[in-house]
Amino acid sequence: MSSPVPFFYDSQIRRFMEQFARAFSNYQVQFGNDEAGNPVLVTVPISWGNASRQAADIIAKNTQNNLPTAPQMTFYISAMKYARDRIQDPTFVGALNVRQRTYDEQTGEYETTQGNAFTIERIMPVPYDLTMNLDIWTSNEQQKQQLLEQIVTLFNPSIEIQGTDNYIDWTSITVLELTDTNYSSRSIPIGNSNPIDIATLTFKLPIWISPPAKIKKLGVIQKIIANIYDANGDINNAISNNDLLLGTRMAITWNGYQILLLNGQIQCLQQNVPPLAPPNDSTDAPAEVTTSTLLWPDVIAPYGVLVNGISQIRIQNPYMTTEIVGTISLNPLDSRFRLFNIDPQTLPSNTLNPVNAVINPQRSGPGAGLPQAAAGTRYLLTAATGSISNEGPAAAWTNNGVALVANANDVIQYDGVVWYVDFDSQAATQPQFLTNLTTSVQYRYDTTEQAWVKSYEGYYDGGEWSLVL
Repeated sequence: MSSPVPFFYDSQIRRFMEQFARAFSNYQVQFGNDEAGNPVLVTVPISWGNASRQAADIIAKNTQNNLPTAPQMTFYISAMKYARDRIQDPTFVGALNVRQRTYDEQTGEYETTQGNAFTIERIMPVPYDLTMNLDIWTSNEQQKQQLLEQIVTLFNPSIEIQGTDNYIDWTSITVLELTDTNYSSRSIPIGNSNPIDIATLTFKLPIWISPPAKIKKLGVIQKIIANIYDANGDINNAISNNDLLLGTRMAITWNGYQILLLNGQIQCLQQNVPPLAPPNDSTDAPAEVTTSTLLWPDVIAPYGVLVNGISQIRIQNPYMTTEIVGTISLNPLDSRFRLFNIDPQTLPSNTLNPVNAVINPQRSGPGAGLPQAAAGTRYLLTAATGSISNEGPAAAWTNNGVALVANANDVIQYDGVVWYVDFDSQAATQPQFLTNLTTSVQYRYDTTEQAWVKSYEGYYDGGEWSLVL
């Protein structure tokens, strides 16, 4: 079963109805003269003629004895036909490149440099012809002639109207053509009654109904994959030789900039800023590189601007097979930093249940710097307890005479009676992932180093990160 078509409504027909109504707004008729001999002009209202029964009853004050006032004008759509004479290639897609100017949020003005760039793919719209009727309600012949003289002189035979002010919309301009006129709704002889006289003008309005356009944000290349030629300069053999292609691939970041991802913020660093530690080298947070004075607006200025909540930073963590992706936003306090809103779906899934905290069992315990233990409480240990290197287990970790024996990097859990080792780091053969509930930091257990490290926070060298404006 195919998936349902996504709902799409852009009020396109309604916009043309509104433009039609505006074309006949503010017409006036003369109601005699005032005491000074000046003409008294009254503006003739226009309204939608095909109102719902409920709205009509409200306007009529729920009585049939309340006659409509005159003069007034009403309009409605009497026909909507597919315009086969205006059919064009239904599969055509018109691409349009749009480049914005840089907008300064602080001054509220546009600058002279280039901002964001987009490609807009517009699908061929569907042609239709609307038949619009305009009813002119008048109480006497003079009112009708005053209105007709003002209207018909404007249509000789048509006027141009604009559906939207969006210059990218290639269907906004159309024409409103007067095709027929019915001077009076009365029949001869009139008879005893004197109904309101209605003159009807019929108009043809060719329109286009457009499907939604596809908007693509143009990014700036920050990473270059180079050296795909072989030693003899032969690109054909180099592409077919997988070992050569993958073995000599080189990733380059503009100016060799590095980044430090820490505590939800990203700082841009100069190339080879010492001391540059490996990414995620421990559970300890790396210190802020206070000596770096690079400002993100200056770094990105030659290529565009960072858009809050849209621009992305993608990180290639050496310990993961997929990219870590997050959007960046402005840090109002310091332009050296950008807030990093990570996409949790790009993080590796936890293989172990989260821990309440990362602790040293020789310095704290339940009721001694930590809350009293409850069933299900879990901790990641940074030191051993009850091991040979210690005189004995800490008193806080002895329950009912049962001493807890655990190594550094083990995960322990309380079952309501005793503490036990839930994850034995000494016996682990596969990398494991878990989250610290206190700090929301995710850790990875490195079986080679036999230590827990941060799964993604830390330093990243040039070539290990990319920026999507």
